[in-house]
Amino acid sequence: MDFLINLLQGGWNGLVEYLSAHVITCLVPALFIAGAISTFVSQAAVLKYFGPQANKAASYSVASVSGAILAVCSCTVLPLFAGIYKRGAGLGPAIAFLFSGPAINILAITYSARLLGFDIGLGRVIGAIVFSIVIGLIMAIIYRKEKSKGDAGAFAMLEDDPTAKSIWIQIAFIGSLVGVLIFAASQNWIVTGIFMASVIIILLRWFSKAEIMAWLKETLNFTRLILPWLLLGVFAAGMLTVVIPPDVVATWVGGNSISANFIGSFSGALMYFATLTEVPIVKAFMDLGMGKGPALALLLAGPSLSLPAMFTLAKIMGFKKMFTYVGMVVVMATVTGSIFGLITQ
Repeated sequence: MDFLINLLQGGWNGLVEYLSAHVITCLVPALFIAGAISTFVSQAAVLKYFGPQANKAASYSVASVSGAILAVCSCTVLPLFAGIYKRGAGLGPAIAFLFSGPAINILAITYSARLLGFDIGLGRVIGAIVFSIVIGLIMAIIYRKEKSKGDAGAFAMLEDDPTAKSIWIQIAFIGSLVGVLIFAASQNWIVTGIFMASVIIILLRWFSKAEIMAWLKETLNFTRLILPWLLLGVFAAGMLTVVIPPDVVATWVGGNSISANFIGSFSGALMYFATLTEVPIVKAFMDLGMGKGPALALLLAGPSLSLPAMFTLAKIMGFKKMFTYVGMVVVMATVTGSIFGLITQ
């Protein structure tokens, strides 16, 4: 009975912490950005840069580094992924964006290099970029027949898109929303206020009441799609902290064996890391004897995956694609961690 109470308390604590620390400053702005992308961004523009007939080099290059400016976690990037995926982006580039968003943001990379060492910081940069491209390409190949049918319908609608705004209005509006997301997450309230004022001015100047209502409705749709599964996953992740104490995990990943790297990768995939929190957690593990290989494996799998993210991804693109994506991340992180551990011994 005591164990069950502790288990539920762990889930509740994780949920309260997430709601108090991340919903207002991270998730809410991301949901509004997703609504804006789905409502106002020209489908032709999305398909031009991320569609299946776009230039592959440009498409995957942009997707793999797009997360560099967004200090977002694995859950906050989900509404953004859902927005571009719903708007007709090819599965491969959308997956590349999904992985790179939380994995390669500048704050996390810099923090990793300073706290964990330059070699781990550099390994994280290279691994995140390569992972996003390779996983995106494999996903696109595996599900090419299934996705191509949907893309044909998307291309057929390109000529008539009455909701599309001009490219400069799109850049100004969504750029201002991204500014709110970035600076709210860093708690720079003065700059956040400036970007929020910019959003209001742009809305009053260039958007009709009907367009604003359409944006808010689409944001609400994303909230209904994502939030219940997200909160359920956060609660489950909180319970895992009771079942799998960090000190026990650290004893399992003290070397550089395949099993140690797999445990680092797999445990990172299950755990929820808010933006930047993975770095001090990994530092604590390393202080307890965690090897560099498993540390990098956890850093590559952890920020881009979590139990909450898995629940939500299953809702967005189905369980089959979700399990394929998760499996590839875990396997690649395990292999990369093992190679990195051998190099840095």
